Amino acid sequence: MSIHFFTEPPLDFELKKGEALSQWFQSVAHSEKQEIESLNYIFCTDDYLLEMNRAHLQHDYYTDVITFDNRENENEPISGDIFISYDRVLENAQTFSANPTNELHRVMVHGLLHLLGYMDKSESDQKIMREKEDEYLEQQ
Repeated sequence: MSIHFFTEPPLDFELKKGEALSQWFQSVAHSEKQEIESLNYIFCTDDYLLEMNRAHLQHDYYTDVITFDNRENENEPISGDIFISYDRVLENAQTFSANPTNELHRVMVHGLLHLLGYMDKSESDQKIMREKEDEYLEQQ
């Protein structure tokens, strides 16, 4: 099991309690009957993630998280890269009157939930995703 945290400069951000977060993510995966082999969280700026969104997904808008599944098939242990715009996390926290750390953790577990098979394209999928986020945030 290997969970790593990176920043894509220039970014004024330092993750706190990385080991505790790693253990939490392992617990989330185990609850979903899956294992994490390799997981990278890359924290970046809005502009960096916007360029990734344009290049890889052909979406021309800001987003808080983009998840890349690096597995050959879904039966393998989790292997992926989760890019998070720290700018967007801070703006979302302000918009929703949320604690920035809580919002960051919500986005982090959201990315992992994508790797665990949860989607958020439809309203019903979004509802399930939000319920799962809340469930796992309470267990943190």
